[in-house]
Amino acid sequence: MRLGIIGFPQTGKTTIFNALTRGNRPASASAGRIEIHTAVVDVPDERVDRLAQLFQPEKVTYAKVTFADIAGLEEGSAKKGLPGALINQLSQMDGLVHVVRCFEDASIMHALGSINPQRDILAMDSELLLNDLGIIERRLERIKDELRKGGGREKKLIQNEIDLFERMKTFLENDQPLRDFEFNVEDKKFLSGFGFLTQKPLLIVLNLSEGQKVPEVHYLHQHSEILALQGKLEMELAQLSQDEAREFQAAYGINELGLQRMIRLAYDLLDVQSFFTVGKDEVRAWQVRRGATAQEAAGVIHTDLQRGFIRAEVIEYQELLRLGGMNEARSKGSLRLEGKDYLIKDGDIMHVRANV
Repeated sequence: MRLGIIGFPQTGKTTIFNALTRGNRPASASAGRIEIHTAVVDVPDERVDRLAQLFQPEKVTYAKVTFADIAGLEEGSAKKGLPGALINQLSQMDGLVHVVRCFEDASIMHALGSINPQRDILAMDSELLLNDLGIIERRLERIKDELRKGGGREKKLIQNEIDLFERMKTFLENDQPLRDFEFNVEDKKFLSGFGFLTQKPLLIVLNLSEGQKVPEVHYLHQHSEILALQGKLEMELAQLSQDEAREFQAAYGINELGLQRMIRLAYDLLDVQSFFTVGKDEVRAWQVRRGATAQEAAGVIHTDLQRGFIRAEVIEYQELLRLGGMNEARSKGSLRLEGKDYLIKDGDIMHVRANV
């Protein structure tokens, strides 16, 4: 899972990045210059911890999420055309995290002149909309020219594509992100290579100062969520040891760190869930989309397992803990044999039988 952190200059993107990745990268005033900084973070999961206690494996591997701090986006960028390097980075992300400044600081000038979270959310949406609109308009020019000249694909296929892009164009021109557009399965598959930015799930992070009241903002679009974080405080917490962090959280009444809340929301937005493989050699969490089959989940572990898939031994996490181990589960007949079309559930523990 790759999440791109975006926002206008001086919004605290790097502060949020540091809070999420336990980093200490200094903020840079690189407005207009493209800079990409990435960090891979373990997904906190107490189920992995419990399974590791049970199996005492040689290795414990958590699911991973990659955060990318993407600088170089300013108001009006899309009108001039977003740089190719920036579009390339954004299009590779599974979802976007838009950091919106809510904190007041007289020493740091706001890029748009004043603190106004609702305005900034809409302004960023406009930038992403304009980018997608430009892609669609250029694509329409090419495929309409293809239809006129003929000699290539079937005219019906070309016309269907024109119709789809015309509907998307109208949608964007009405200030609606493509997250709200009703795509069928075939359309989603066809459009996957275009990397439309407004089609990506969006998490809006309101960057607050310590103790600041959450401002009222509205963003009623599909596949989108709003999360309020005290960015600077969260970054300070991230630099502490686990014991120090627990004391700090207790003192400030923080029940859950921002990283945990953000990943939970990101999993929901991206329709991702976790399943596990266990043993004395390794306990490991894997990410797979919701609705994935056992055979598709086997492919997440290794493509050979998907190709040679025969059966999967499956047991629910809570059931395994109750029984006390895989040997006990086998002796009790609690390991289910599932075929390739079995739909993986969050928390399933799976052992793949394959001909490889």
